Parts: sequence; C-alpha cells; structure tokens
Amino acid sequence: MSNLSIPHAPAGASQRQVSLQRTLLALLDTSHAVANSQLDALSDLSRSQQEQFQATWASLSDQRRRDLVTALIEFAEDHIDANFAAIYRWLLEDGDPWIRTQAIEGLWEDEDVRLITPLIHRLERDPDPDVRAAAALSLGRFLLLGEYGQIDAGAVQRVTAILLAAYRRAQEELSVQRRLLEALANSSLPELPALILSAYQADDDTLRIGALFAMGRSADPRWNRTVLQELDNNDSAMLFEAVRASGELELEEAVPHLLRLLGDEDIEIRDAAVWALGRIGGREAWRALKACCTSGDEGLAEAAENALAELEFMAGDDTMPSFFAPI
Repeated sequence: MSNLSIPHAPAGASQRQVSLQRTLLALLDTSHAVANSQLDALSDLSRSQQEQFQATWASLSDQRRRDLVTALIEFAEDHIDANFAAIYRWLLEDGDPWIRTQAIEGLWEDEDVRLITPLIHRLERDPDPDVRAAAALSLGRFLLLGEYGQIDAGAVQRVTAILLAAYRRAQEELSVQRRLLEALANSSLPELPALILSAYQADDDTLRIGALFAMGRSADPRWNRTVLQELDNNDSAMLFEAVRASGELELEEAVPHLLRLLGDEDIEIRDAAVWALGRIGGREAWRALKACCTSGDEGLAEAAENALAELEFMAGDDTMPSFFAPI
C-alpha cells in the first residue's frame, strides 16, 4: 500500500473499531478496488464512527465515492443483516446527483417515517430529475405501508398530498411524473383511476408506461381488458409493463400470451412473464414453469424456480391443488 499503513488501535479499542480503521484506510488506498469483504465494518455505525467515515469520504475522489456506493448496495443485496442507513441518509445531501439517487435506492428497505421529510425535500427541491423521480418512488412505499395500516394515517395523508401536488405541477419532467403516478398507485386515492386513464391516453409513451404500471399496482379489475390488449404491443417497454401488470392483476386470460413470451429474446420480458405466471397460477402456468426449471438456460431456470416457490407458498401446504402433483 505504498506509504499507507494501518494505524495502531488505541489500547482497549474494540475489534469492531480496529476493523473500521482498516476499512477506512483501505478506501483511501486507490491502488486497490473497493473490496466487498471489508464493507461489513461500515454497517450500523455509531455517531462517532459515522464522523470517521465522513472524514474519510471527504478525501475520496468522485469516482472512488461512486465505486464505494455501488459496492455498498451490492453488499447489502447479498447480506441482509447489513445496515448502511446512516451512511445513505447522510448522502442524501451529497453534491453528486448520482450519489443522491443511489442513496435513496439504498434506503428502500427503511420504513422509518422520519425518512419521509428528507425524501419530500428531495422531491420538491432537488434540481436533478433523476433524484426527484427516485424520491417519488421511495415515498410511494409509505403509501403502501399505510394501506396495510403499518404507519400513522396522518403520515399517509401528508405523503399523498405531496405526491399529488407534485404530479399536477405543470413544469415537472415527464420522467418524474411517471414515477409520481406509479407511487400514487399504491394508494386508494379516489382520483387514481382518472389519473391513470389520463396518463394512458397521453401522447407521450413515458406517461403511458407509467399508467400500465399503475394499472397493475392498483389491483383494480377495470384495467383487465386494457392490460390484455397491451400484451400484443410491439414496444418492449410497454410490453414489459403489461406483462408485470397481468401478474399483479392475476389475469388468467393472460396465460396464453405469457406462455408465448417464455421464448422472447428480451430476457427482461421473458423473466417478467415467468414472474407473472407464478402470480397467476393454474395448471398451465405450473406445468410451463416446471418445464422452464429443466431448461438449459440457467437464468430462465432460476427465475422459474423462484416463481414456483412463490406459487406454492401462496397455495399453502393444506390447500395444494391437484395440479401440483408431479407430472
């Protein structure tokens, strides 16, 4: 590490503090890539440890910072006990809009209602549309928590009002409006069907894609026919959202379309069809998913196994229908 050396920990220092010191020093050593094996030391930082991290962050280059954030997100995906919330919350104020966007993504599992205020701040005041879009989606999950009665009704009303006002703001970017509509789809807002219909009838595909997503998320059967029609759309983005929506709505009539899409060359559409079949269920869906599990395509097989696990979990051991019997 050239002239870098690991400082001696003070007498009585915990092993965790020693690990943190080693990790922070390694981050400063740009001759090596950020090592995932060292990131556990950045989980659940105390206030004083957070201050040490922030001091190190100030000495990192822009690219090194981005590499670190990418590594943190990847590490958290593979280690469910990792908690980088303190870091992500601090990074919501970072000068790099890409960093702010990724920080919001990293906080996706954080259900603390105290996060609502900083997310609203990003939505209303951030100059970057990608950050505003990410904040809109993140606020949407609090609406979903409200639908399940897991957070205070007052907080839900506040978020709903903010999202609706932002959606109706004439100057807002279409990409942000799309995410705002998708967020609002998590609510039981009386105006939601009209908002979805208006967006679906818009000339811009960005809003139409968001409308299809919202149709599925709303779980409203009034959209069944529209979603079925869109399963024949040649536009890949529209088709993807229609496939996902058919699964959200559990459309049995969509199964023949989805079976056809299992051979689609677009892997995202194919995997979405697999997921949707797992949500819809039934004899045809189950047999198709079982066949996918034995295919030579590892990605397809893994997606099918996950869909089958979800399907069998939803069916339950005591109510397992006869079509789950081995072929």
